[in-house]
Amino acid sequence: MASANPADSYRAPAWLPGGHAQTLWPLLCKGPRPRLQRERWATPDGDFIDLDWLPHTPGAPLVVLFHGLEGSSNSPYARSLMRHLAAIGWNGVVPHFRGCSGEPNLRPRAYHAGDADEIEWILARLAARHPGAPRFAAGVSLGGNALLVWLGTRGAAACPHIDAAAAICAPLDLAAMGHHLTRGFNQVYTRHFLTTLKHSAIAKLRAHPGLFDPAAVLRARNLHEFDNLVTAPLHGFRDSDDYWRRASSKPLLGAVAVPTLVLNPRNDPFMPAGHLPGPAEVSPAVTLEQPAEGGHVGFVSGPWPGRLGWLPQRLVRFFTAAGKA
Repeated sequence: MASANPADSYRAPAWLPGGHAQTLWPLLCKGPRPRLQRERWATPDGDFIDLDWLPHTPGAPLVVLFHGLEGSSNSPYARSLMRHLAAIGWNGVVPHFRGCSGEPNLRPRAYHAGDADEIEWILARLAARHPGAPRFAAGVSLGGNALLVWLGTRGAAACPHIDAAAAICAPLDLAAMGHHLTRGFNQVYTRHFLTTLKHSAIAKLRAHPGLFDPAAVLRARNLHEFDNLVTAPLHGFRDSDDYWRRASSKPLLGAVAVPTLVLNPRNDPFMPAGHLPGPAEVSPAVTLEQPAEGGHVGFVSGPWPGRLGWLPQRLVRFFTAAGKA
């Protein structure tokens, strides 16, 4: 395992203490959305995904960003990364998981934390379109876990698709995350996710009646109950426990062959620090970076009211160094 350079480690500003504040503050300082152009791809199974692109610079490196649960190109981390890529002349694209681009997808299935096949289809198509340029993939939260599942299950077969990868605040152990989100203030995040997940699930029933019991879905009190009713059965898992076990990326980190940064703040409210991997649990291709602070995809820096520039700069530094290795 490569060691993180101490100079790269994140340090929270003194005026923003604690994991919850560091998680929520980016909503207040997310900055403008860069100019993006939407492209729609038809999927092999008769559905579609939408991708939002920065204006293209021929030959420049390409960064692909996989968003988190119910995220999009409008999420604070996506805005900040795309702004930074535009400023340095790199290419960037945010593929939306099915149903996350503002329009319901067509098939009963949606997306999930272990969706390695979808990741592979997207990255293979992008590699074919940009064969001569350096290509990098980043995944945030759920998207980071799905990216790591793809990297871990494909091993060396992932290397032709991308030159390096990064997973930011990935829920490496889905069971640990799911149960952690039922405790204390963390229930605020659970209620937020359930509001949008339930809305999307009920809307899906209009196009696909009988997929699941709408009354039971509306009664779901946590992600375990929701995943048991919706996510697991729609995507081929027996139940929530089966889904959380098979879609967790932590057991797969030893098989990653692509140079990969795995960045997890130890005060992330979504992922208890005691369940983060150690050096013996990852391959030599993996760089573990576990700063004391940062929250869940927070990484606010600078004087009040703060900026979101640290994470994009860290990713570009890692990708640049990995591309020269």
